[in-house]
This record gives sequence, C-alpha cells and structure tokens, in this order.
Amino acid sequence: MTTGSVTPNWVTSSYSGNGGSCVEWAPNTARATGSVPVRDSKNTSGPVIVVPAAAFTAFITGLKSHELNR
Repeated sequence: MTTGSVTPNWVTSSYSGNGGSCVEWAPNTARATGSVPVRDSKNTSGPVIVVPAAAFTAFITGLKSHELNR
C-alpha cells in the first residue's frame, strides 16, 4: 500500500499489548500526507484504514486522557 507517493514505514503501536492484538501505523506517511494509515499487524496484507491526522491525534489524546473510557 502506498499513500500518495510515500511508502508507509509501519510501526507497532506502543499501546499494543503482547496478547496479539497489535495495531500498526505509519508516522512517516502521516507527516508527508496529513493522513494516518492504520492496520492489523497480524494481517499485514489486509485492509488499511486511513484517517486524517487531526482526527487520529484527537483519538490518541482522548485515549491518553481516559475521555473515551466513559
């Protein structure tokens, strides 16, 4: 998968546990295109969700502040 002319450099999320429920994202693509690709690390050839960087940032901020646990 490429987003624009940038090939994603996939990184496993630091929030993923060791239980096999891992999420990967491509920060280099986010910086270059303003979009964040996200995929399941167990299915690297599977679907990729691409969200606007601002929405991804708001989502992570909500997770860190526990706002999304309510």
